[in-house]
Parts: sequence; structure tokens; C-alpha cells
Amino acid sequence: MSDPSNGYDTLSDDFIRARSQVGRDVVAQWADGLPDGSAVIDFGAGDGAPVTQALVDAALQVWAVDASPRMVAAFQKNLPNVPVACETVESGRFYERHYDGAVALGLMFLLPEDAQVHLIRRVADILVPGGQFLFTAPQDAVTWDDALTGQPSLSLGDRRYRTLLADAKFDYVATCVDAGGNHYYAARNAGT
Repeated sequence: MSDPSNGYDTLSDDFIRARSQVGRDVVAQWADGLPDGSAVIDFGAGDGAPVTQALVDAALQVWAVDASPRMVAAFQKNLPNVPVACETVESGRFYERHYDGAVALGLMFLLPEDAQVHLIRRVADILVPGGQFLFTAPQDAVTWDDALTGQPSLSLGDRRYRTLLADAKFDYVATCVDAGGNHYYAARNAGT
């Protein structure tokens, strides 16, 4: 059986030590576009820094998901008042409710193509009409081995992500790049 955390559970301490604040400003700006108290889910939350913390600081109601038991344990220490589930994004009880926003930073490209397609469709299903989605993936279609885990990573590329978003009834909003060179996609659920 493969590791549902894509190798991050074993290397969680290394990941946590290496994690920086890069991208926090992008998440904070995105969160500012949501009304106070909006319900947001953070997919691949890790230990909660810096993404989940930025969402909490923006006065949002946050739920989190990560497939690594060690990351979830660290998350619970860092953000004990934020509900977190140790589950994969391919399934889980977080799909049983609706949210005003969803983020998946540093996660999408760790998933195989079919799981990326599935996640985009499922996010569309759980977001309220007008709900916001923010995720990261390289702009180019490319494969590489993850620097920390050595596991394969896959970006489907800008054209494919925009097509998948449109097929899932998302309106593309914008892309941006943070100080670390990470490429962000922002979309709005156009569903009724």
C-alpha cells in the first residue's frame, strides 16, 4: 500500500523546519476578499504554518485536512482550535458540508492527474455559488521529483488547469506568482 501523504509523513520534521512564510501574503490578500467568518477548507494543511494561520488571522472559520498523521499532530499543537482531519483529499468527511472558500497550496502537483481532476471537481461541489478556490501549481506542464521526498510531481500546465476549472463550472479569476516563484490560480465557483 502506498503512502497517502506522498512521503511527507516520514519527512514531516524536515518539512516543518524548512517551511518559510513565502506565500503568506498571497493567502492573506485572497482571504481579505472573503467576508469575516466565511467557512474555508485548507487541503494539505501540513502543520498549519503559514497558510492556515493566515486564514485564521483573517477571521475565517477554517477546517483543515492533511494525509500525514505527524503533520496533523503538529497542526493540532499549533492551532488547537481549528478542526483538522487526517485524510486524503481524494475522500473524506470534509466533503459532507459546503464552504465559502478552499485552498490547496503545495498539494495539487503532488497528486496524480486523475486525483487532480477529481479534486477540482469535488471542490466545485463543496463550494457555495461564488465560493473562491486558490491553488498552486507550476504554469508549465512538467514532471519532476519532489525535492524533499523524491516522489514524482506533476503540473498539468496552465491551459489544462484553466480547462479543468471551466469544466467544473469555475470562473477563472487570476494567477499570480509569490516571492518564491510559486504560481497561484484563483477561481470562483460559478455554480447556481
